[in-house]
Amino acid sequence: MSQEVTKEAPASAAAAPPAEPPRRVRVRGAALLRWVGALIAGLVVFGAFVLANGADPFAVYADIWTSTLTQPGQFQQIVLRAAPIALAGLAVVVPARAGLVNVGGEGQLIIGGVAAAGVALWLTPVASPWLIMLLMILAAMAAGAAWAGIAAAMRLVVKVNEAVTTLLLNYVALYSMLFLILGPWKDPAALGQSTSVELNDAMKLPVFAGTAIHVGVALAVVAAGAVWFALTRTTWGFRLSVVGGNAEAARRAGLPVVTLLLTALLLGGALAGLAGFIQFAGMEYKLRPTFGLTIGYVAFLASWLSRHKPLPLLLASLVLAAIAVSGNSLQIGSGLPAASVNILMGLVLLAVLGWTGPRKVRS
Repeated sequence: MSQEVTKEAPASAAAAPPAEPPRRVRVRGAALLRWVGALIAGLVVFGAFVLANGADPFAVYADIWTSTLTQPGQFQQIVLRAAPIALAGLAVVVPARAGLVNVGGEGQLIIGGVAAAGVALWLTPVASPWLIMLLMILAAMAAGAAWAGIAAAMRLVVKVNEAVTTLLLNYVALYSMLFLILGPWKDPAALGQSTSVELNDAMKLPVFAGTAIHVGVALAVVAAGAVWFALTRTTWGFRLSVVGGNAEAARRAGLPVVTLLLTALLLGGALAGLAGFIQFAGMEYKLRPTFGLTIGYVAFLASWLSRHKPLPLLLASLVLAAIAVSGNSLQIGSGLPAASVNILMGLVLLAVLGWTGPRKVRS
């Protein structure tokens, strides 16, 4: 009898269902609840801010909903606003995989737009529109990569933290653009306004039939897919993860740490430069003092909101673009300051990052 019991025990143990799948379901369910709770908390805190400014929070949220999601054409404006945010966000995602913090998306985007505008200004009289557009893309990406390369060189040669240098380079990029549009590139027909000459219609990004959405949106989606593939399905992406986890251990294992850090920042800068091209050739068509204003900083938030993952970044960019588009309704319909939309973005980010971090699951 004891032998039979001994033989049957392993069979019953083998027949028992594994405990891991239900545990994963509990983890995902808890994560979803934390996300919902975090968003609600952020909205509640912003509602208190709205109430303190003498407005009705429920009316404000109703205005945001109707102005961004129910009015004709508004969703297209959100998508158009999200495209450069997503590309500039990828400029944060790629270096983050290697443990780097790129706060310079704003400056890299501006320099990309400046490079695209310079190509259009110099080559319009002598080249075909399609060739100029291709050269604008290449010049914008090269300029963004070179701008990020300055920070990479300072990090690798003189050990200056890249978060500091990329942030400071944003101001250098902005004032370099201002120098150009106030001086040699100023449009003489602008009647006192500080802008460059408007881009020729033949070189503006084409739109999809029946919509206002230009092909730059497709470029952003393709870029996000390509970055996802590169980070998760290639040796280069795996090596970046190793470097981001422990650079010293990666160096001792024989990995080319310097090369990996350099390529991560250069690729990030190139993607932000591409965002500058899209903003110039698809949205603004000229350089002005507010060109690409805050897109790089919003993209930095989008990357953190998506936890530096390329595909969720697309959704985070849409959410932040929708909040940005709702800024007009906050100012016009509710009488709130224009900066209120930035407060809402910040509260959402703080709530999500603070309350949805990894938790240990008790067995």
